[in-house]
Amino acid sequence: MKLDDLIKNTGEWLRGAGPEADVVVSTRVRLARNLADFPFSNRASPLQKGEIESILRDRLLRLNSGSEFSYMQVHSLSSVDRQFLVERQLISREHAATEGQRGVAIEPRETRSVMINEEDHLRLQVLRSGFVLEEAWEDIDRLDDLIEQRVTYAFSEEFGYLTACPTNVGTGMRASVMLHLPALQLTKQLEKVFRALQKINLAVRGLYGEGTRASGDFYQISNQVTLGKSEADILREIREVIPQIIDYERKARSSLLRESKSIIQDKISRAYGTLRSATMMTSEETMDLLSSVRLGINLHLIEDLTIPAINELFLQTQPAHLQKLQGSALDGEERNVARANYLRLKLKQGHRD
Repeated sequence: MKLDDLIKNTGEWLRGAGPEADVVVSTRVRLARNLADFPFSNRASPLQKGEIESILRDRLLRLNSGSEFSYMQVHSLSSVDRQFLVERQLISREHAATEGQRGVAIEPRETRSVMINEEDHLRLQVLRSGFVLEEAWEDIDRLDDLIEQRVTYAFSEEFGYLTACPTNVGTGMRASVMLHLPALQLTKQLEKVFRALQKINLAVRGLYGEGTRASGDFYQISNQVTLGKSEADILREIREVIPQIIDYERKARSSLLRESKSIIQDKISRAYGTLRSATMMTSEETMDLLSSVRLGINLHLIEDLTIPAINELFLQTQPAHLQKLQGSALDGEERNVARANYLRLKLKQGHRD
């Protein structure tokens, strides 16, 4: 599989399926791991980073995990290609920006991926559509076991898995759920929900993780601390709170339909109309308008589009994806024109899957 092959697919995590898919876009579980005989990536010399990458690349490509990994050397990719992988949630922004030899192994459906030489030597990831915490955990646990049969992890009997960041020490696990919460935003209930999450030590982040804004009303809810907690503890914390947020969002949607149907219908219709007619469109504006349209589909106010189709538009209108689709580098104004052209074309077709 080559990087350009990915542009043809939406990605398993955006297929709009799985439990609670009207609110939950995806479930992700990550594990941070390090090799026992090397310093952490931020302290490793260029020579050591090269050796770490070589060892792990070899082990991953020979892994019998049920489907073959394809490997890409991130340090050899252009800035557009690195951003393309960030937009697809296959590497982090930090992994794209850091220096030195590093790579990523990706399975064809993009459900499993492994970053090499990010903050830690290994960042394993399983990313699935819908609210499927247990399935994602079981999948990444199997992958982790397979890798651990081939390398020796840095592990302490007292502390657990050793990681570059102290907040990851222990299980090294981050479980997160990406939610689409437009109705809570419109009814001004988000802050109340997020304050409650912070009280139980759960983090709220934007679409692309820490330090990013919640474009398109997408929010990631994840655990913050791993030390002293088992994997079961972390999963239980997430499992208990996410259904409550789903319920709040659905009740807010029902309230909008019941109390402000004309207003919300007008907002959604204007968003849909703008997407089908504009000649220039920024990425931020596109995300906000597509969010309204996605809400309209879930409220049955838009009948000629599907959630998978809208999810694809969210992805394909991101800056790097647009440039890959165009086959050339584009400046900001050119991207805005190309984005509007792409949206008009897709929405004119009805884009129904």
